[in-house]
Amino acid sequence: MANPEIQTFGRKNPNLPFHPAVRAGDFVFVSGQVAKDESGTMVAGTIEAETHATIKAVARVLAEAGCTLEDVVKVTVYLEDGRDFGRYNGVFKEYFPEGRIARTTVEARAVISTRIEIDCIAYKPIKGTP
Repeated sequence: MANPEIQTFGRKNPNLPFHPAVRAGDFVFVSGQVAKDESGTMVAGTIEAETHATIKAVARVLAEAGCTLEDVVKVTVYLEDGRDFGRYNGVFKEYFPEGRIARTTVEARAVISTRIEIDCIAYKPIKGTP
């Protein structure tokens, strides 16, 4: 029997065995997001363009779970090419200017054609809890 305290969010791909986001108590776990626009079309281009599109995709999934980027406490970033770190980091700082998060960045090849993938954990207490 499924745990009734666990909620799922986002448009689930029927061919994949996971959801874009899962709330477990006061935490929201966002599955890896890539550079897709609102319609689900991949955004190709520079690492800067893909970073913007990827963070916006993360923000859309967070919004469905009632969160914003300000609620994010942990981010994991997967870069196809570690040499893109400086350029991606410049864009990343635009969205997280105060750096009030924990972050891990690794070089890894994705299973689809993308320069960057991002997953995160947000903390947003459920209303009515202490």
